[in-house]
Amino acid sequence: MNLLLLLALSLSLIAYSGPLDPLPFAATAIDDPVGAPATSPRLAGGPDGQLIMSWLQPDGESVALRYSHYQDGRWSDAATVIENDDMFVNWADLPSVVPLGDEHLAAHWLQRTEGEWYSYDTVFTQSFDDGATWSSSLVPHADGTPTEHGFVSIYPINGSAGIVWLDGRKMQNEVMDDPTSSGMTLRAAIVDGDDALQTEQLVDDLICDCCQTDVAIATSGPVAVYRNRSSDEIRDIHVTRFLDGKWQIGKPVASDDWKIAGCPVNGPSISADGNTVAIAWFTAAKSPLVNVAISTDSGESFSEPIEIVRDETLGRVAVVILDDGDLAVGWLDAAEPSFSSVKVRRVMSDATLGPIRVVARTATGLSVPQMVRVNTDLVFAWTEERAGGVHVASASIVIDSL
Repeated sequence: MNLLLLLALSLSLIAYSGPLDPLPFAATAIDDPVGAPATSPRLAGGPDGQLIMSWLQPDGESVALRYSHYQDGRWSDAATVIENDDMFVNWADLPSVVPLGDEHLAAHWLQRTEGEWYSYDTVFTQSFDDGATWSSSLVPHADGTPTEHGFVSIYPINGSAGIVWLDGRKMQNEVMDDPTSSGMTLRAAIVDGDDALQTEQLVDDLICDCCQTDVAIATSGPVAVYRNRSSDEIRDIHVTRFLDGKWQIGKPVASDDWKIAGCPVNGPSISADGNTVAIAWFTAAKSPLVNVAISTDSGESFSEPIEIVRDETLGRVAVVILDDGDLAVGWLDAAEPSFSSVKVRRVMSDATLGPIRVVARTATGLSVPQMVRVNTDLVFAWTEERAGGVHVASASIVIDSL
């Protein structure tokens, strides 16, 4: 996994090459709340319609986890959750600040531990006064191993914060013929209002090493998606539901049969509205493509995949359910000569596809574009190279223009 991440980094670094084109299509740039070089933007919507963007901002030897609320088409003044000099910064493994409703916020970041370069913990904190104060930080995994713990998704559950993460505690074992002895696992827990850990669970005992996870709330409860890994290296997307107080055994969303002896660093995205659940993902089983599948029974079963785009896509997908059963699917495209493009496409309820729209042509190859619905708009965030380094950028589009 480490070698693949370094290879992706070396192949995807993009240098600044002059003034950037204005935003194409009908996208409207949103004023930058950062005002300085920053990385790792992540958007998180809440059950009460809130939207928060978080990011990592370096300051000398330290790094700060900062965030801003989206209000009336603008970002609020930035606030800081934590700043220290031991934070693990990774282009693909994004920290978060998540609104959980009623001024309840939860946040996480990655903290280096003693050991190898990729030894780090997930650290969690929460606030019940909209970020005015934060609780003492805690580590939701109790294994204490100098291994990888990250790619976190946080979601609201009965006034508490649910957490799903990739847990590498078995990766300290000697590599054996059976990868379940030393492979990455998916684990979950709930942190209540007193910062007590509840319902810690091993969800899947072998998954892909470094693909993002995602969680959405359907009528039946939380539904999580992740990239699975079989013992013979098939790495397809699986879905699991939280029912009767525990996560169920994961099931494949589709049978791509993508056999790859390494992590593609390309996780799925999920959106839910009542019983409707949509999952988008990237696969390169035969050629690079982005698919989406739809469930009408809270994630119990899914339609056949709908192909959104083929070939020049890097994946890094996002999906949002719109009105009348339509969807918006976003991704990062590799078609531009100097930069990558953030693109989006509408999927009608009858599975017909709208035109491909370009939101921005300025993203770095290592960006993980974000997309969240806010009322009648879609809000996007990504990283782009400007004079002075990598910066956070964001824009909105009117959904009816798709």
